Amino acid sequence: SGQQHLELLVDQEWMDRQNRRLARLLKEAKFRVAACMEDIDYQHPRGLDRTVMRSLATCQWVEYGQHILIVGPTGVGKTFIACALGNAACRHGYTVRYYRVPRLLTDLATARVDGSFRRILNTLSRTDVLILDDWGLAPISVAESRDLLEVIDDRTQARSTVIASQLPIETWHSVIGDATVADAILDRLVHGAHKLNLKGESMRKIANSRTFRPTMD
Repeated sequence: SGQQHLELLVDQEWMDRQNRRLARLLKEAKFRVAACMEDIDYQHPRGLDRTVMRSLATCQWVEYGQHILIVGPTGVGKTFIACALGNAACRHGYTVRYYRVPRLLTDLATARVDGSFRRILNTLSRTDVLILDDWGLAPISVAESRDLLEVIDDRTQARSTVIASQLPIETWHSVIGDATVADAILDRLVHGAHKLNLKGESMRKIANSRTFRPTMD
């Protein structure tokens, strides 16, 4: 009937609009890898709890402005998991932005010089989920630590931050140049955060061993 046809058209238009919005959110997020929660590998023991991950996939942590801290040695899949969590947030309609910390600090320093610092801060403060990858990869200078505090302070209580780091959380303080600023940053990030401590063999090494199997003579 005409009514059913109209309802189908309305449904299709709604679906198209949702798909366009999701495509825009994913593009603006600038994820380092295309990852989703369904593709997380639980076959290899990394300390990942399926129940915890299923709970995080609901994105209630974003609704409550909670943070997620992912730590573990190189190659265990921290970036993949961070991007998968970001992908889930996009699917729930949230805005997400992925940054490697060294790149963010460079962008902030440049913005200080060219006068766009306040604009970047405003954009980041409105972003529902900020992913900071490679946290603590290099020491953070006094000036950089103050810029970082401004970003994090603007987001406290209302917005979620996902951090991926090779360093154990208890060592984060030592890589931040200003001890007082380090206290302030960690106080805002660590308290009440969801913590994922990954361990085990490098997933890249496992993937490489699957693709390259020497023949036995």
